[in-house]
Amino acid sequence: MQVRHADFDACLSLPFTVLGVRIRDHALTHLEFLPLGTPSRASGDVLVADLAAQLQAYLADPAHRFDLPFEWHGTPFRQRVWQALMRIPVGETRTYGDIARQLDSSPRAVGQALGDNPLPIVVPCHRVVSSAGLGGFNHHASGAAIEIKRWLLEHEGVRLGTCPR
Repeated sequence: MQVRHADFDACLSLPFTVLGVRIRDHALTHLEFLPLGTPSRASGDVLVADLAAQLQAYLADPAHRFDLPFEWHGTPFRQRVWQALMRIPVGETRTYGDIARQLDSSPRAVGQALGDNPLPIVVPCHRVVSSAGLGGFNHHASGAAIEIKRWLLEHEGVRLGTCPR
C-alpha cells in the first residue's frame, strides 16, 4: 500500500518508523505508523512542531511525559482502556489480563481496544503484553508492528526477558 501524504497533516521520521500525524481543531487526533522510507513532511502547524519536539524529548529520555492537546473518539469502554494505559509507568508492562481485571472486562476486548488506540506512543499501548510474551501491537501479531513495540519497550528499559513468556 502506498502512503499518500495528503492523508496526513505531517509525516515525522523516527528511528523505528515514520509517524503519520492528523490534527483537527488544534488537537492531535491520530498517529499512524508508516513504513520506514516514507518521505517526511513537515507542517507549519504549531501542534505538529510541539509533537515533533516532544517526540525528540521522548527519544532522548523515555521518561518524558507527553503534554499535548489530543482528542480521541471511541466507545466509553475503549476510552477507559486508553485511560488505563496512561497510568502504566515508563519501564513497566501490564498484561491484557491485568487491564481486563482492572476494568472488569476480558483480555480479548482489551486487546481490541489497544489495537484501535488512535495515539500510539502518546497513549502507551506498547506497555501491554501477553501473559505468554510480547503479544500483538496495532492489530498485528508479527512484522514491523511487533518490531516497533519491541523497540519502544527496549527504549523504555523493559528487559524483554522479563516480559511474560
